[in-house]
Amino acid sequence: QVQLVVSGGGMVQPGESLRLSCKWSGDIPNLYILGWYRQSPGEKCELIASISLTGGGSAISDSENGRFTVLRDNAKNTAYLQMNSLKPEDTAVYHCNVAGLLLATRTCPTGSSFNDYWGQGTQVTVSR
Repeated sequence: QVQLVVSGGGMVQPGESLRLSCKWSGDIPNLYILGWYRQSPGEKCELIASISLTGGGSAISDSENGRFTVLRDNAKNTAYLQMNSLKPEDTAVYHCNVAGLLLATRTCPTGSSFNDYWGQGTQVTVSR
């Protein structure tokens, strides 16, 4: 059974940085992709970053390109979302998802289902 554990959220001031971690365990099907979703208050989950768990591909949404970076350390079974120059509008719950297909936006699930795995989400608050 695949499990994802998310950590690294917190409260920071504008301009500061945070690194979120998503540690996976279990047997992930081949060619699955890890995605980072952001859920702003009252909104659906928005895909902001993705990375292949086996190959070299990764992507950042246009809106966050230049500020966010997605990384992977397979030796630690962990993916990271490095967020720099944080803004108040980055305040949200951040989710980690592993699936065969990632949608640009979707209703944030409350747990994992068959071949669609989610971590528990972590709150990021950017405020003075």
